[in-house]
Amino acid sequence: MQSYKTALIVGAGPGLSASLARLFTKQGINVALAARSIDKLGALTKETGATAFACDATQRDEVEELFVAVEAAYGAPDAVVYNASYRTRGPLLELDPIEVAKSIEVSAFAGFLVAQAAVKRMLPAGYGALMFTGASASVKGYAQSAPFAMGKFALRGLAQSLARELSPRGIHVAHVVIDGGIRSERRPPSPDRPDALLDPDAIAATYWAVMQQERSAWSFEVDVRPWVENF
Repeated sequence: MQSYKTALIVGAGPGLSASLARLFTKQGINVALAARSIDKLGALTKETGATAFACDATQRDEVEELFVAVEAAYGAPDAVVYNASYRTRGPLLELDPIEVAKSIEVSAFAGFLVAQAAVKRMLPAGYGALMFTGASASVKGYAQSAPFAMGKFALRGLAQSLARELSPRGIHVAHVVIDGGIRSERRPPSPDRPDALLDPDAIAATYWAVMQQERSAWSFEVDVRPWVENF
């Protein structure tokens, strides 16, 4: 089994990130959570013992400060999950260019900044896992959802390029396509379609399984979806 000491989850919130934090904590891993606003993370930090750090991942200086702070608290993270994204929708002619730029910036450019800071610390050790959270939009551009597809396509391209560059140097880069909606308190399952949403704990278990792979059989991309989802 692969062992990790410190995990950093960027774009943390009450859904998948919370499931990952609980799973990592159970594995004895120190957990750091990063989000623009950490007010929403109080209950999760209390439950898991994780530490929350405020960070706008689109800002290079804030990302570097985040990694310095995590390093001081726990040591350099050897497992990093990029889970942030931003979505704006609408017909092409009605899209606000500022919102489109923000979607690309949060979904993809910030992932680059986080990856750069993480890899700078992983390379000297020759070891680490860098996980990127994708979506249906990573491989399918839906109508009236061009900005999200642009950001997620770019993030997938980043992950694929980094996997080819960094795998020979001991860093496992993986992209997880979450093809479907995720179950939450705000999005409970429908009584007539109880299996239509993904269980965030099950998704987290998939992340962990990928992170535990032996180097001779690493996966770059895994997709997860409910059995009722068309693909």
